[in-house]
Amino acid sequence: MAISISNVYIQTFENNVRHLAQQSQARLRMCVMEKSVSSEKHNWETMGAQTDPTEKTSARVATPEMDSSWDRRVSVASTYHIGDTSEQEDPVQMLVDPNSNITRAIGMSMRRKVDDVIIAAATGTALDGAGSTNAFPAAQVVGDGTGVFTFDGVTEVYEKFMSNDIDPDVRKYMVVGPTQLRKMQQLTEYTSSDYVNVKALASTGFVESWMGFSWIVSTRLLAPAAGEISCLAMTDRAIGMQMNRDISTRVAEDPSISFAWRIYAHMTLGAVRVEDEQIVHFHLKDSLT
Repeated sequence: MAISISNVYIQTFENNVRHLAQQSQARLRMCVMEKSVSSEKHNWETMGAQTDPTEKTSARVATPEMDSSWDRRVSVASTYHIGDTSEQEDPVQMLVDPNSNITRAIGMSMRRKVDDVIIAAATGTALDGAGSTNAFPAAQVVGDGTGVFTFDGVTEVYEKFMSNDIDPDVRKYMVVGPTQLRKMQQLTEYTSSDYVNVKALASTGFVESWMGFSWIVSTRLLAPAAGEISCLAMTDRAIGMQMNRDISTRVAEDPSISFAWRIYAHMTLGAVRVEDEQIVHFHLKDSLT
């Protein structure tokens, strides 16, 4: 007689859902100028530096008049949305609540999209007030995609900001990929107590503040070509983001499909590079060697 006791073995299940590894928060939202508006487009006004003062060499001379240089960049709002469904019978046949877990997963996806919008605006074409598109200036690019991450490259990026007269007190961010972080961890300048707080490195393996930058690791950076990566160095004045409607989520019954639960999220936002000099494209080979 065949042994059949395995047919009645008990299986146990978790009463919560473990969401697989994924970026759950918007990592770059804190790096931009954010404005809550109710408009299709938002204008970001700019004014250039004045010319140098001239010496007054005699009495009763004409008042000098220097024309200020005014300009604007324009962000354009777009709407992004995502949705899923669960049947009425699903929640009563499961140990976990599918609706709440789907809602959580959708929220994480939407927050990642905020990063994508910011990254696209960083080096993409920027619309100005005259309706013209402005390509990212070549003068603001460090590297050509053939060299790997180096300490000298970081100092060259910082030199760009200093050459552009960016105030040293302005907060600066450097966004790199996981491979660049690994390369950093192999640099003496990153692991020596002469340069960094080694306690932070020992506890997390990652120092958030180094060489004048707040460091952010992202897996969503653009790849200009195979084997390359567009790392970004920027100040908190580089990119403007209009937030017409922040992430909004709805869960409701849909009578058109047997009253199944509809889980839906949407947001409306736009971003633009406001000042070219406040951002550097760190164009690297996405490799250790």
